[in-house]
Amino acid sequence: MAVAAPITWQMRGRHFIINLLAFALCYPLANLLAAQKHITRNVALPFESALPFVPWMIIPYLSSGFFFAISFAWVRSADDLRVLSQRLLLATVCATLVFAWYPLQFSMARPAIDNPLFAGLFALLSVVDRPYNQLPSLHVAFCFIFWRSLQTSFVPKPGRTILSGWLALVAIATVFTYQHQVLDVVAGLMLGWAATLLVRHGRMQANVAFYYLMAAGIVLLLGVSGLHCRAGLYLVASLSLVSFAYFREDRFFLHKRDGRHPLWVWLLYAPYLAAYWLTWRCVRWRERRRPPLMQIGDRLWIGRRLSAIEAELLPAQCVVIDLANELSETPSLRKHDYHYFPLPDLRLPQAGTIDDIVALMIRETGKGQTIYLHCAMGYSRSTLIAKHYMEKIAQ
Repeated sequence: MAVAAPITWQMRGRHFIINLLAFALCYPLANLLAAQKHITRNVALPFESALPFVPWMIIPYLSSGFFFAISFAWVRSADDLRVLSQRLLLATVCATLVFAWYPLQFSMARPAIDNPLFAGLFALLSVVDRPYNQLPSLHVAFCFIFWRSLQTSFVPKPGRTILSGWLALVAIATVFTYQHQVLDVVAGLMLGWAATLLVRHGRMQANVAFYYLMAAGIVLLLGVSGLHCRAGLYLVASLSLVSFAYFREDRFFLHKRDGRHPLWVWLLYAPYLAAYWLTWRCVRWRERRRPPLMQIGDRLWIGRRLSAIEAELLPAQCVVIDLANELSETPSLRKHDYHYFPLPDLRLPQAGTIDDIVALMIRETGKGQTIYLHCAMGYSRSTLIAKHYMEKIAQ
């Protein structure tokens, strides 16, 4: 029986911050773009002019923010956390792209509010929100996602009933607080439902393709729609290509040969490759007082991609096994007996690939050769392969 992955508060916080940043970047920008264009069109239906304004519904309406924050603490497992986070992120990016491409304005004026508490809450809402960002209602999409994701956190049936009732009230409040039209609500439900269909439970590996695609969507909104930067289109295309490569599980997509990437690969993936190079430089600086490689066996050294000076620390004529798909090999190490196995970062390699690398290591050490096994930063891929190697020779 499979054991559920443990969940930590660090994981919860990381997913919360990712979603908060995405929302804080995208949602206000979509509002601003609509305001600058002086949008007046709407999707109000004829009967909506007769719908009453209900001031007290501002309370359930604003409680959506509470659910956004607390939901990351309520989910019970790492898989539940991943699903909640990715569904919210998908809904945020998709909705704000629609807001930017087809902005709408709410059609009815809000009447005067006598109750000072409700008036203050509406005034606060007006500071952080504008009458745009209409279809689909992100409020409603979030409610649907919260409802699907948090049901398992409330085992007693009364708790689930209260959760469902309150989230339904939050969704309805979007209409009776004069924040959304009825079609916005319908579209929000469809978006939430689509997010739950596209992001499913039970995934064993990180969905790297998903995050690169979401990054492409955010750049499309911020860089292309917001800043009108044509270079943003190049970054969107490059990130989308990386996403597609991870989706296809194509570990050869960077076409690294003899330790180097061809020029055309740099033209297509320059942002991706440059980001890894900068990360490598930052890791080198952060760990400048620590050795860049370590010996874990009689004939095995592991670590990260080395600089030319660091490469001089290796034993002479050692065999180099390069796992770093994203970085070119140090020129001096290309002159060694050099072997390359492309292992994309943040993904578990297939068992057959691990077996091939371990078999090579056993064969070379059997000849009396010393091996330097490295990935990009020296944290995951090289450690994983070294672990399999040590287990194999211990048998």
